[in-house]
Amino acid sequence: MEQTMPSWLKKRAFLSPNRIAIKTMKEEITFKELFIKAEEIGKKLGALGIEKGRHVGILAHNSLDFVIFLHALLGIGAKVVFLNTKLTEKELSFQLENSKASILITDDELFKTSITGIQKASFSEVKKLEERNLSFQEEVSLSDVATIMYTSGTTGNPKGVVQTYGNHWWSATGSSLNLGLHDNDRWLLAVPLFHISGFSILMRSVIYGMTVILHEKFEAERVQHAIFHEGVTIISCVTAMLQKMLEHLHEPYPDTFRCLLLGGGPAPLPILEKCKEANIPVYQTYGMTETSSQIVTLSPEDALTKLGSAGKVLFPAQLKIKSENHQEVGEIVVKGPNVTKGYLYNEEATNKAIIDGWLHTGDMGYVDEDGYLYVLDRRSDLIISGGENVYPAEIESVLLSHPAVKEAGVTGQDDERWGKVPAAFLVVAHSIEESELKSFCQKRLASFKIPANFYFVDELTRNASNKLVRRKLFSLLEGQQNED
Repeated sequence: MEQTMPSWLKKRAFLSPNRIAIKTMKEEITFKELFIKAEEIGKKLGALGIEKGRHVGILAHNSLDFVIFLHALLGIGAKVVFLNTKLTEKELSFQLENSKASILITDDELFKTSITGIQKASFSEVKKLEERNLSFQEEVSLSDVATIMYTSGTTGNPKGVVQTYGNHWWSATGSSLNLGLHDNDRWLLAVPLFHISGFSILMRSVIYGMTVILHEKFEAERVQHAIFHEGVTIISCVTAMLQKMLEHLHEPYPDTFRCLLLGGGPAPLPILEKCKEANIPVYQTYGMTETSSQIVTLSPEDALTKLGSAGKVLFPAQLKIKSENHQEVGEIVVKGPNVTKGYLYNEEATNKAIIDGWLHTGDMGYVDEDGYLYVLDRRSDLIISGGENVYPAEIESVLLSHPAVKEAGVTGQDDERWGKVPAAFLVVAHSIEESELKSFCQKRLASFKIPANFYFVDELTRNASNKLVRRKLFSLLEGQQNED
């Protein structure tokens, strides 16, 4: 039997009409006002022929308008195709064509893109349209597709991850069962809304009835101000963002701040120790677009005793390690109601990734005797050097423990003798000799794990959510070909 629920925003506007839904630097809006505005925009979108079941691309920077348009599209039953603002026109065109999107909606700034072959409309243009007699859905089916987000892809073209209302509902439920839900919670959203880390916060806002403090982009000083002066209790970020926050911190965090959800890989010990001194409770997490945000989380009390762990799988989900010959390390596979049912129009990729209901993540890791997950690396990032498996994240963690190293990225470099050897790309606080770094590593790593070369750069290659993209590190070197 099909499971349905009342339309989320409409229900929230009924339950908590006067509660603040979204607060930006310039304005704030209640759930009732958000619903009224979203319903109005939904009727105007109807004038463009958008209706239930249509695939609609959306390309925008974080803003209140973006939030309103997202709720409008979901409210009328459209399937939202999220587009990364950092993509090239060629990449955007591929995703729009691949998703069979009928129209592209953009913010005013990004409307200038020269993408052709598809109907386009800017936020401002839509607002000027006559309303069509089109109402919000009264209910949604948990099995219906709500959103489609494309994976960045390590090789070949990206794949469209299908996310249902049920996926988002269970993601929010799993998060609240783990973190709890407080009456005064305010979640700071400073990551892209087009990414699952950002959009999942928006869904939690409506489901929980929780205020979101929305930033257009991540700025460490603005984040600190919001935490100290705007009642922020939770924030989602990655290690690179946390490092910048620590650099701009002059006093311990207030006791009202209760959770920093950290994604994008484990934090090195020096950062965790600084956070402990600064009264910053760090919850390390593991998740992906296919799991509709986090699926594994480590609590602060375990952060130092289980250093490097992502934690335990959340309540609604399951996790196991698939390895050959009963080895400890293997591929992480997960299952649960928050996990995607597949890739859009790509049966081959779906059947390869999802077997007997289990999603094969492509990430390598192991689970210790207490049930804590340790994520070693993406299988595609694994360096095989002279027959030995070398995990870049392990080397990066060691390098980041050196006081001179601010950021570290490790990838494989061709070598005549060993096939591949590790190469380290570093952002440093001050100049340091390569010999000192090698000596530092020799005391902490096996010889085959020590980087053969150290490259000092101004910044590392990262994607829109600030996660390290190791396969592109060599593009930082002038005249050097990108290596995969």
